[in-house]
Amino acid sequence: MVVELISVGTELLLGNIVNTNAQFLAEQCASLGLSLYFQTVVGDNKERLESTIQLAMSRSDIIILTGGLGPTEDDLTKESVANVCELPLVLDETTKIRIEQYFKNSVYKEIPESNWKQAMIPNGAKVLENNNGTAPGLIVEKDSKTIILLPGPQNELYAMFKEQVAPYLNQMQPEIITSTTVKICGIGESQVEDKIKDLIKVQTNPTIAPYAKTGEVHLRITAKASSEADGKKLIKPVVQELKDRFGIAIYTTKEESLEEVVINLLRKKGLSLATAESCTGGMLGSRIVGVSGASDIYKVGYITYSNKAKRKCIDVKKDTLKKYGAVSKETAREMARGGAFQSGADVCLGITGIAGPNGGTEEKPVGLVYISCFYNNSIYVEKYIFKGNRQKIREQATVKALDTIRRCILESK
Repeated sequence: MVVELISVGTELLLGNIVNTNAQFLAEQCASLGLSLYFQTVVGDNKERLESTIQLAMSRSDIIILTGGLGPTEDDLTKESVANVCELPLVLDETTKIRIEQYFKNSVYKEIPESNWKQAMIPNGAKVLENNNGTAPGLIVEKDSKTIILLPGPQNELYAMFKEQVAPYLNQMQPEIITSTTVKICGIGESQVEDKIKDLIKVQTNPTIAPYAKTGEVHLRITAKASSEADGKKLIKPVVQELKDRFGIAIYTTKEESLEEVVINLLRKKGLSLATAESCTGGMLGSRIVGVSGASDIYKVGYITYSNKAKRKCIDVKKDTLKKYGAVSKETAREMARGGAFQSGADVCLGITGIAGPNGGTEEKPVGLVYISCFYNNSIYVEKYIFKGNRQKIREQATVKALDTIRRCILESK
């Protein structure tokens, strides 16, 4: 089946915000085995939106629209779909009650009159409950076409799609689509593809699709079968083959992030963690505390951006900084050791580097990062040279740091 995405909003059209919803939906549709040929961004204009919907209906089986479901006058998605499909808008009592409950449980007790607009739906549409906002999602079926309307805010859209839309779309297909994602860290995209090109060359069912992430490569294995159980049976030997080829570089085959894997590993081993960051400026700590329950593991995060902070907070020696510099193997080593001793943590990760765009030299270029890990009375230090802008370098260092914690623990004797 062919699906088409329409993102609604002048702020998207002008580039004021990044269209991450389209990226998310494209990945989700691919995992469901749907063919995606077109993506369109259209501003808050009724005539142009309606013509875009009509064009999509002429060439695609499923049209997914995001945004434009709010209470303001420029939120026109629902009205445009109703007009194109020649369906009157009617009051949905269930949605009206949900809006009342939403405001009753929020700090804003008085319901703005404009919000009642969100309780009006195209006649006959299926309502998708919104547990994180006031705008319901909608499914409109018209002339063998399916139009799905989703709210724009990520916390509303992501949950609604995974919990309600994905199961609906799966049921529409003659075969069940099952997928598993193998997540790899520490190996570049080209290296990964080189190791699996023989598998990709002969693939039929299941298929392998690589996706490059910052510091990671994900391999999505997708199978078509008469049931989910049969699909998993097809996927299992492929996953095992990938494990045989990539070994410890695979950090999970579940729907979990690298930081979740690290926290769960530390918890399983009964270990506590501290971090000592310089060039990443707290980015590593931020990802760690983004994991629910991290407080059981994470003792303290030191952001020692200046040399003075490195000396005062985590006991980096003045002579070390003077002789080798803040960005050096020796300083990284002392950051990890000092952070561990000061905090009493079992594991401490140290990061120091040059994120740029200024500050680099021929000897120490922009992108040079040292990552150190104190664990089991040993200190591991590795040198990296990352490419990209300041943000990209910091993100790559953070991912590599998380993977360093994981590998140090797993490979320790």
